[in-house]
Amino acid sequence: MKKLVILGAGTAGTMMLNKFYNTLDLKIWDITIVDQFESHYYQPGFLFIPFGIYTRGDVVKPKRDFFPSGVDVIMSEIEKIEPANNRVLLKNNQVLTYDYLIVATGSKIRPDQTEGLTGALWYKNIFDFYTIEGACALAAFFDNWGGGKMVINISEMPIKCPVAPLEFAFLADWFFTEKGIRDKVDIHFVTPLPGAFTKPRASSILGDMLTKKNINLTTEFSIGRVDNENKKIVSWDEREIPFDLLITIPTNMGDEVIERSGMGDEFNFIPTDKFTLRSKDYENIFVIGDATDLPSSKAGSVAHFQADILTENFTSATYGRDMTAKFDGHANCFIESGFGKGILIDFNYDTEPLPGKFPLPGLGPFSLLEETKMNHYGKIMFRWTYWNFLLKGLELPIESNMTMAGKRL
Repeated sequence: MKKLVILGAGTAGTMMLNKFYNTLDLKIWDITIVDQFESHYYQPGFLFIPFGIYTRGDVVKPKRDFFPSGVDVIMSEIEKIEPANNRVLLKNNQVLTYDYLIVATGSKIRPDQTEGLTGALWYKNIFDFYTIEGACALAAFFDNWGGGKMVINISEMPIKCPVAPLEFAFLADWFFTEKGIRDKVDIHFVTPLPGAFTKPRASSILGDMLTKKNINLTTEFSIGRVDNENKKIVSWDEREIPFDLLITIPTNMGDEVIERSGMGDEFNFIPTDKFTLRSKDYENIFVIGDATDLPSSKAGSVAHFQADILTENFTSATYGRDMTAKFDGHANCFIESGFGKGILIDFNYDTEPLPGKFPLPGLGPFSLLEETKMNHYGKIMFRWTYWNFLLKGLELPIESNMTMAGKRL
């Protein structure tokens, strides 16, 4: 038997498990998946919890609900990967050997990387919404908050779901308007980027939306520390921005096991061929999702598109054939803009988000780079799609590589 080990049972790892289960000959392959947590969280749903749209129960299910039968599931923290020896050491003292390894260990927020961020105000006047704990704590805070200076700060890039901080700002504008206290809340969006978003064309449109919603924008702000005593964030060049409430998107880093294994860069992301998804250093290791160092968005849709490419290339590699499938960096993101509307962007490594209709040319039903109610419904419907199609590795009516059909240059 050949041994395939998948590290991580989040979005990317679970999708790959299901795809391999349906494509590999299980008389030849023995598949093992490893993860330390029993619960699976729908992370895009964290955004909605502070505003009372979702609760904790809406975004969590048991991971085992999405594992097919006939695979070996091990719940344990990973101590170390030894790629030179083709084995993985687990914290429960098990040693797993493999012929091929899929690394899907994801990324996580690291507030400890910013001086003062987890100081006296942590979860009192400073919150994240990238964890279930932070999102729920912020929801409780909003119940009794009467207003003040709210600063939304991205510590540094890359981050999971790059549009989420903007969505938070737009939803906050809607939420406080509905509560009747929008005039008492000064919303300030602070980013290290030169604009509101990573892609210039979308950045211009999204920046205009911030202006129309009376949300202040400060760009090229690289946070150096948080002054808890005086409630302000301070950049490396000593610019200061005061706050009454700080919504932080802390530094995102790969899992610590990548650092312990000597396989990653300074952020613990693994050097990965951006087209084939194979590790640049090890021929029998493939990497997917947030664990990669690819110049693409770290988002569930991207992992889904990567999964199709990886499945094809894995088959080619195991049969000694050239890997002809190429991932083009395709990302597809609904952006919740508040008041029952949303925007949709579709882009890849080389092509900026463009206007048009999606997925059917001329018909939609979704509109690209346009704020519509249908785009909002698409965002809300995605949770059902995620649980029932995406995680199970089922095909969606969207091509893995971006198509120009329906787009206007």
